[in-house]
Amino acid sequence: MPAEARHGWTLAQRRLHWWTACLVVIAFPLGWIMVGVSLDQLFLKFALYQLHKTIGILVFVLVLARLVIRSRRGRPAWDRGLFPWQRRAAETMHALLYVLLVVVPLLGYLTAATAPARIPTLFLGVLPIPHLLAADAFWFDILRQTHRALAVLLVSLAFGHAVAAIANHMNGHPGLMAMWSGRRSRTSIGSAARSRS
Repeated sequence: MPAEARHGWTLAQRRLHWWTACLVVIAFPLGWIMVGVSLDQLFLKFALYQLHKTIGILVFVLVLARLVIRSRRGRPAWDRGLFPWQRRAAETMHALLYVLLVVVPLLGYLTAATAPARIPTLFLGVLPIPHLLAADAFWFDILRQTHRALAVLLVSLAFGHAVAAIANHMNGHPGLMAMWSGRRSRTSIGSAARSRS
């Protein structure tokens, strides 16, 4: 296991975090919108599906990059002002988010691959991504429902993560600012430690 990083999140880690968050925020409502578009608007429906698939691929790649960087560099030390239960909850939340950020796009790909309609997956609307599975209506239905349910869980956990980060920020903890700007306010750290004691 790598040692904890001493100087906060790197620029790459911060950018990957926010890019991933923005893509998830776009992909989730897009998934519901594209399903609701009528077949009378076939071109629009096709374009929305390809955009959703492209975002899913990007999220998958960005999260893998985040995991590689984290495995090599570690993460900054936890804020000493957090209570033990808060740290355990945050660690569990982060682990679940990482798992879902990998699994949900993968399930999306498998759903597209097993779809009876055999609609191609075009990354950025141009580059074809081969489907490694044959069409299968049975597995398509299972994978589609699982993909949808876990996407809802992912967004729900991400929302909880955001609320917790904002609440901690309002209580003087430096985590949110560290991820936003890379700076950890010593005043905030000190005040959080004093408020805990």
